[in-house]
Amino acid sequence: MDRRLGGVIHAYQKYDPTKFPSPTQPPPDLVSSAFEQALMYGNYHELSEEELARAIRLDPSQMAGLGPSLDMLRAILEERKRKILATYECDSVQKKARRAFQQSSKEVRLPKELDKFFRRAIVQEQPYLLESLWYQAGDDNNDTARALLKVTQRMSDKHNIEELASKYHFTGIESMSITKALEVKEELEKIDELLKQLEEAEKTAQIAIIDMEMLSEFTQPGDMQQLEEMRRQLENLAREQAERQGLEKDPNNKGGFRLTPKAYKIFQGRLLERIFSQLAPSRSGRHHGDVVGEGAVELQQTKPYEFGDSVANIDLPQTIINALLRHGDERPLRLHGDDIVVHKTRNHPKCATCVIMDMSGSMRYDGQYINVKRMALAMQGLIQSEYPGDFLRFIEMYTFAKLVSPGEIIELMPKNVTIHDPWVRLKADMSDQDISEQQVHPHFTNIQHSLKLARQNLVNSDTPNRQIVLITDGLPTAHFEDEWLYMLYPPDPMTEQATMREARLCQKEGITINIFLVPSWSQSEEDIRFAYRLAETTKGRVFFTSGRDLDRFVVWDYVQNRRDIIS
Repeated sequence: MDRRLGGVIHAYQKYDPTKFPSPTQPPPDLVSSAFEQALMYGNYHELSEEELARAIRLDPSQMAGLGPSLDMLRAILEERKRKILATYECDSVQKKARRAFQQSSKEVRLPKELDKFFRRAIVQEQPYLLESLWYQAGDDNNDTARALLKVTQRMSDKHNIEELASKYHFTGIESMSITKALEVKEELEKIDELLKQLEEAEKTAQIAIIDMEMLSEFTQPGDMQQLEEMRRQLENLAREQAERQGLEKDPNNKGGFRLTPKAYKIFQGRLLERIFSQLAPSRSGRHHGDVVGEGAVELQQTKPYEFGDSVANIDLPQTIINALLRHGDERPLRLHGDDIVVHKTRNHPKCATCVIMDMSGSMRYDGQYINVKRMALAMQGLIQSEYPGDFLRFIEMYTFAKLVSPGEIIELMPKNVTIHDPWVRLKADMSDQDISEQQVHPHFTNIQHSLKLARQNLVNSDTPNRQIVLITDGLPTAHFEDEWLYMLYPPDPMTEQATMREARLCQKEGITINIFLVPSWSQSEEDIRFAYRLAETTKGRVFFTSGRDLDRFVVWDYVQNRRDIIS
């Protein structure tokens, strides 16, 4: 018998080709989350499973067909909640709780001077008033203290049951005891929390945020085993993607990852992509993807030959054409100086930059230090990728100034405020061998020392194009005079004068100072006036920018400066 092959459609369970992720789709971004975490905490902060799950963004389609259906688990929980609400009524237990509270309050015997205070606590139903009476009772084991604790507990039961009645709509007829009502409240709240976790896990594929121990109270062991298997598979997927993106297991930290140079490069590339994508395409000069449509053909520019131009740059075809046009059919063809044209050349100068990053105590507010570190990583990524010949140094500014390598930027943190007096007048002889930096309050702002260190690094660079990028939120509060370190708050004119002297030395060396003033809760008009005075004195510039846009402002200003130098 003639039998044809085919005609049979096999249905494979747990596989949907329309939802199964394509192997060519971009991997989830694990690097950015890891770097943002490191920017915030400085060094490696060990995450809980829930924090780690929330830090990783996966495509929900990547868990399609794995383990039990989250819809099924949600249905189990919702059905359990519906049965509870359809079984019990809540009016009678509220009356029981009210009577128990009133009865316990009648059993308390207090001295006359405390009784009036106690009655007010009962009428107003304020637990903190009862707590105050309990402390006044003295001995914790006497009858009065125990009676007050009992009243406090009955008041708490009454409040919890009233919350239960207002939060859930009971439609049943079975009455509850006070103990049973509190158990029901706890169970319903667990169900609501699990439903919220399941909803979030379904949207983001963050299975680790689900409280497995709590969920096991409402589901079958087999379902929990499959869900745990799903969680392990997603963890393996995240681990594999992390390794591909340059996050390697830290041998010194069993649960942590270490940021490798590959991860730095990926993160810096994404920072620059975000920065330039926010700029107008006509300004950025960067075009990603194919250019479709007709446009003008860009030709090399030429100019007439002038004495001193290199003959290596002669545009020979155009020179011959000029000679033919000038002499016509005359032979032999003779070249004259007027016929010769040469290609224009472009000079590619180097830039030398020192970035001063304020890490004083005030930079902790609103997380401004995170924006500063993100900007520094973007700058370093720009120099490495676009201008590898440029000179770049980073300086950490606090009570002192210290050179930091690019690898140390991510670990920088604003200094802890170690003195809270409203009026501070301190000085330290740093030439004294018995005084170390660790003994000095670190949270002051020493712009003078930072400018000096930047000047010493820039003065010997082999380019006249030198600049300082000073990022701060206000006035200087520390400075050096010879070996003496002064820490003065509120800011003192003596500190400003020392800072201005150092700024003028920078100007004398041809160093431009660009001040990026970031907002702060303590910023005043005097902070802004100081930035203006510093810029005007040194013929520098001052920028006012919000912290979140700091990386975009600094990077784009650097690019614009280079274009100005070239042109």
